Amino acid sequence: MKKEDLPKVLEILKKEFPKWNAPVVHMIAQHRRDPFRVLVCALLSTRTKDELTHKVCKRFFEKVKTPEDLLKLSEEEIQKLIYPVGFYRIKAKQLKEIGKILVENYGGKVPDTLEELVKLPGVGRKVGNLVLSKGYNKPAIVVDVHVHRIVNRWCLVKTKNPTETEFKLMEIAPKELWSEINYLLVAFGQTICTPQKPKCNICPIEKYCGKCFNR
Repeated sequence: MKKEDLPKVLEILKKEFPKWNAPVVHMIAQHRRDPFRVLVCALLSTRTKDELTHKVCKRFFEKVKTPEDLLKLSEEEIQKLIYPVGFYRIKAKQLKEIGKILVENYGGKVPDTLEELVKLPGVGRKVGNLVLSKGYNKPAIVVDVHVHRIVNRWCLVKTKNPTETEFKLMEIAPKELWSEINYLLVAFGQTICTPQKPKCNICPIEKYCGKCFNR
């Protein structure tokens, strides 16, 4: 795929997106524009399937609405709320620490810069960029395994890890499209361009794909 094809490809995927029954669709609809919810669910989603994350987040936010609410819960209570997400004990500890930091250092608000976000326990570039993009509507490219795999499969980039992919996409993609890349490619990767046996016969952008399956 040529870099000049990317805007056209994303436009096609945006039109196809409503047809896909991808778990990420429900996650976006439930939590976008709320930085605290986006932060918590992004943290819980690491090493956890989206279907399970969606259910756990729904249960979690019935009890926890703000960082202040986290301080009222013990670590053990948080564990019970987020079980059985991956590494739930570690994440419960991180959430407890995050609640304390947000209340004491940020007045109960989630920071709105990547520099400050990655200082929070368990928050890396992917989670931080997701908070900026979906929580604050700021231009940010969120690169997870789906995005990294797909853009390499397209031959759009040749990168070794998600961080390399993020910076390469920042060079290639128009800034106004940054926030669309993740949710479109995740849904696309969950339903059409799957890791094993991608459905190339029904792919709406198949003619643009370089089919670099060995990347």
